[in-house]
Amino acid sequence: MAVVSAGFITPASAAVADAGGRASTARGGHQATQAALDGVVRGGPPGAIALAQRGHDLWAGRAGTADLVTGRQPRADDRFRVGSITKTFVATVVLQLEAEGRLSLDDTVDHWLPGVVRGNGHDGTKITLRRLLNHTSGVYSYTDDADFKRKEFSTDFLQHRYDTWTPQQIVHLAMTHQPAFAPGSGWSYSDTNYVLAALVIQKATGHPYAHEIERRILRPLRMDSTALPGTRAGVPGPGGRAYSKLTGELAGPAEPNSPTYDVTELNPSLAGAAGEMVSNTRDLNRFYQALLSGRLLHRRQLAEMTTTEPIKEMPTVSYGLGLMRIELSCGVDVWGHNGGIQGSISQTMATTDGGHVLSMNFNGDWNVHEQRVVEAEFCGA
Repeated sequence: MAVVSAGFITPASAAVADAGGRASTARGGHQATQAALDGVVRGGPPGAIALAQRGHDLWAGRAGTADLVTGRQPRADDRFRVGSITKTFVATVVLQLEAEGRLSLDDTVDHWLPGVVRGNGHDGTKITLRRLLNHTSGVYSYTDDADFKRKEFSTDFLQHRYDTWTPQQIVHLAMTHQPAFAPGSGWSYSDTNYVLAALVIQKATGHPYAHEIERRILRPLRMDSTALPGTRAGVPGPGGRAYSKLTGELAGPAEPNSPTYDVTELNPSLAGAAGEMVSNTRDLNRFYQALLSGRLLHRRQLAEMTTTEPIKEMPTVSYGLGLMRIELSCGVDVWGHNGGIQGSISQTMATTDGGHVLSMNFNGDWNVHEQRVVEAEFCGA
């Protein structure tokens, strides 16, 4: 989803370790990255992990704690909910289908989903698949709905954490609101766009979008720690706990001494194709390396994906098809996506060719400034 216990534990930097748990001193060092990781945790979420790769050099960092009850430290192979990073996978499948001639980015949503995007000014006959993927559709984001936010991001979540949301319910909720703007006349991040894109994948292939991601991406790349859990509430495999202040907003500011809630278990259908995926840092690095190096998409489709739309409020950020570009302070361009869901903030960024990549996760969804870690890794000494 979007950019998404009372008591105080002082986060301490742990020893740097690689993916196998051994001490790692990759050439050039990562002192700035580790310092940034420590700094983010010091002012916000309980713990963090990061994995950077450049060529054959691997570096893993960690900070804080993965479990406020047991004091367990974060581990390099921990799995976590990746939120909107899911969108890059969805867009990759749509572009693969375009390369196969099974759909066109210029197809309208109504061509594939007749009558689904309609009401209160929404018109699926005027919205193309490209506009879904680059967030220029104007379709209202269901995660902005006040009742949805109350149920899922305030303390009401504790009563609704196991609720199931179908894609049809999500789209219907979005259609009860007016669009943000006419198609193509602006840019606005909308989680509804990717719920619709997933429905198009199912219509074009006859299979749920999760099946296509598993068949086309996860199995070929041997991403064994990545899953699309559907309605399953637990996080499969090793992992820490996930925490939220449940302020009513995702990834917003919060007072450090306000209550902290364990939100590890939840029904991820509330995010669906907009953000349900579970993964780890190793798998995320592998995916973005494969994507940006041209192993998953033909040259034409990768060019489509990396054709970006400007974001007025963030002049150093632009958005392609499920992929965002950030111009860092040192002039380096990095590509990837961030993601937030209750109790978990993640980000993967890589250089244009995928040769240098960083993935990270924070196990709390308040006061997270992950961009400091990106700057340190790609621009720091």
